[in-house]
Amino acid sequence: MAPLASATLLLTSLASLVAGHGYLKSITVNGKEYLAWQVGQDDYVNPAPARYARKVADLGPVPDFTTKDITCGAGGNEPAEGIIELKAGDTVTLNWDQWGSSHSGPVMNYLAHCTNDDCKSFKGDSGNVWVKIEQLAYNPSGNPPWASDLLREQGAKWHVTIPPSLAPGEYLLRHEILGLHVAGTKMGAQFYPSCTQIRVTEGGSTQLPSGIALPGAYDPQDPGILVELWRVNQGQVEYTAPGGPVWSEAAPDPNRDGP
Repeated sequence: MAPLASATLLLTSLASLVAGHGYLKSITVNGKEYLAWQVGQDDYVNPAPARYARKVADLGPVPDFTTKDITCGAGGNEPAEGIIELKAGDTVTLNWDQWGSSHSGPVMNYLAHCTNDDCKSFKGDSGNVWVKIEQLAYNPSGNPPWASDLLREQGAKWHVTIPPSLAPGEYLLRHEILGLHVAGTKMGAQFYPSCTQIRVTEGGSTQLPSGIALPGAYDPQDPGILVELWRVNQGQVEYTAPGGPVWSEAAPDPNRDGP
């Protein structure tokens, strides 16, 4: 192949890969939109603007999902200035700037109760504090089968309902896409997490149970993480997303029926 043709092919491939990446751009609750950290913009604003989701470094996945970057993304896990007030039972819409079709995989949402109801001093990077409240993965009869592709079809949006029985307090809502397109290689799975700060002002009396630790719970050898996407697509293996089951107190999934 001629050098020019090779260079063109490489640039095309890189453009396609980057186009598949993305970040959480905003959060919508009860018709009001709240901005997340604006990648490529907010780093250059001084003083930094008030946002409602914690800073992420770029459009790419977490470089190493066994480190503390997996908690809230590779942005330093710095508390946001804003916090979204809502009620237990409200539905939160998570709006991405973009999402590409090649990055198929599950979509997962977790809650962690901020210690002393103070998200400004809570990291969530130690202890079994993360409780899964929503998840869709692979449904061979779905159209499309993978949850992340459904997110794309929904206009790069995902919906999660705050458990109706949840007690009032401050929480981190951790939203995550797991891209499995190169997950056949160890540490190839691509996690895209983000953490939004919320305050539940009205709710039930149910406290979050013990959950999972992030980092810690995502084992590089987990068959939900180390998996060949094409084998799932062809029905050769069944797929179970990492992070354990959804909490029994969770609301019905507003995106579609599982799994």
